Amino acid sequence: MTASPKKIKILFRHRSMEMGGVEKVMLSLLNNMDQNKFEMTILLNLNQGELRNEFPAHVRKVYLTDGKEDFSKNILLQKFQLLKRKNKLEKFRKNPKIIDNEYLKEEYDIEIAMTYNDFESVLNSSNKKSKKIGWFHSEINVPKLQPLVPAILKHFPQFDYMIYCSEKIQNLLHQVYPNLQYPKESVIINAIPIEEIKKKAEEKITDLPQSPVFVSVGRLHTRKGYHKLMDAHAQLLKEGFEHSVVIIGDGEELTNLLGQQKKLGVDKTHQFIGNKMNPYPYIKNADFFIMPSESEAWPLVIAEALILQKPIIATKVGDVEMMIKDGKTGYLIDYTTEEIYNAMRAFITNEKLISELKDNLKTIEDDFDNQKIFSAIEEIILNLYKGNA
Repeated sequence: MTASPKKIKILFRHRSMEMGGVEKVMLSLLNNMDQNKFEMTILLNLNQGELRNEFPAHVRKVYLTDGKEDFSKNILLQKFQLLKRKNKLEKFRKNPKIIDNEYLKEEYDIEIAMTYNDFESVLNSSNKKSKKIGWFHSEINVPKLQPLVPAILKHFPQFDYMIYCSEKIQNLLHQVYPNLQYPKESVIINAIPIEEIKKKAEEKITDLPQSPVFVSVGRLHTRKGYHKLMDAHAQLLKEGFEHSVVIIGDGEELTNLLGQQKKLGVDKTHQFIGNKMNPYPYIKNADFFIMPSESEAWPLVIAEALILQKPIIATKVGDVEMMIKDGKTGYLIDYTTEEIYNAMRAFITNEKLISELKDNLKTIEDDFDNQKIFSAIEEIILNLYKGNA
């Protein structure tokens, strides 16, 4: 009787599982990589976020500290729990061997950092035999990233392999830092669970406002451009172009955005409805999708909106220009309030444009090849394991 071949043991490292593109990409990998070849473990710093219980049954989940969902409702006790958690994570950072000895209790062949925030934890692993893979999703010239850039660049040469989710991200990094000692690398775009998206989009919802409705999905950060979107929305209303905007997502910018909403008097027409475990019915049932971001890599949400054949307005950031054919499968704009305003006005008033976009989106699924993506990632891992990468 022939013995089964040894499975390659992979450890994915990530901070937490709030709703986001990276988290969806990781879940897609865990669900679709060959279980006969790979034994997979996910290690979270915080057992936190809407997606924390969404891992497939064959994946081992380990976490270092509790999430906010498990904290006391008492504010004072909650502050104590946060401080205790922070100190615990700092102890692990200074002595990573504790994680391997007391939490993981086994060694891995491959360790993967899903974002630059996970680089340090993977590279500091006490398992020096494992091959280390980094995943990079960020435009290196974004102003808010600048304080972190020196530490990010310091980590690059220490990896055995780097995966970029976007050609623009890879090219930009090489242009700005041509002398950096780069590891071997590839561009692998994010996989799209097409049938799952279409199935989930059938769920009934009753809380969308009256048409025309623009929907957007994203974390509430300044770089997502929602403050500019709200200004454009208010201007359109002032000029008599009736419509609504619905934003799905949460984040630290919410307080500022709610203040702006009150100041502009658009609390009835520009809604923030928080995170949704299933945002797809909102995308499907809205009239249009809009992404007014200052920066993105290869935004998964654009692919999801395309799959649901929704007319899209999106800024020309990251690889969006490779995903959307301007004027054919979407409408591309610069990151300015004026361009957001003009595009929204065109979508509200130009029925011919919307009809043409919808016709062109009918065959959009042909643009996506998930199996090719999973096969490319598996090949990188197999080659690293065999010492060929």
